[in-house]
Amino acid sequence: MANLLHVDTSITGDDSVSRAVAREYVAAWRERDPAGTVTYRDLAAAPPPHLDWVAFSAPTTTRERRTPEQTEAVKIRELYIHELATAGELLLTVPMHNWSVPSTLKAWFDQVMVVGQTIMTEDGIGPLTGTKVTVVTTQGGSYGPGTPKEGWDHVSPYVSHVLAALGAADVVLINVEMTSSTINPALAQFTELFRSSRASAEQALRARAAA
Repeated sequence: MANLLHVDTSITGDDSVSRAVAREYVAAWRERDPAGTVTYRDLAAAPPPHLDWVAFSAPTTTRERRTPEQTEAVKIRELYIHELATAGELLLTVPMHNWSVPSTLKAWFDQVMVVGQTIMTEDGIGPLTGTKVTVVTTQGGSYGPGTPKEGWDHVSPYVSHVLAALGAADVVLINVEMTSSTINPALAQFTELFRSSRASAEQALRARAAA
């Protein structure tokens, strides 16, 4: 049975562009696989624990020597890793926060990245090996070539590197820019650019989900 892991990270709830755009993918995916299951993680509503020494040291501590805190930390990490490893597809939404990823996403990545367990080994195997991965990124402004803040996008390179380290090869990033143009008067002149960008993203997501 097909299984989609859908991970949202936006803090803006119903006003979130990344959440709304991602729903286009989910709807098309359900049409393609009516019997499939969707595992949903809202990292804004239920933030993963930030990585600390207890969680970091637990995997290299034998089971009988683990403290109760280490045992609980292992349970949490194993749950996240299991969801990741059993997903046939991964849909990840990543709004830009201060030119980088939301801290909750960084925490989730830290939970699922374990040296010797999930980070891709020399034989090229990781929990995302063979998994179709689609990433929706959203930006309040624009950071492409020729823009005043070209090079300030630290979301796409970082996310791409992490996914590759987890074994993903089939990765597509779909971006919506100028999301702040509808709420920031200083960016109002870019509203049509935002609408066009969103429409293109939704079309691309529907096509990828249906493929």
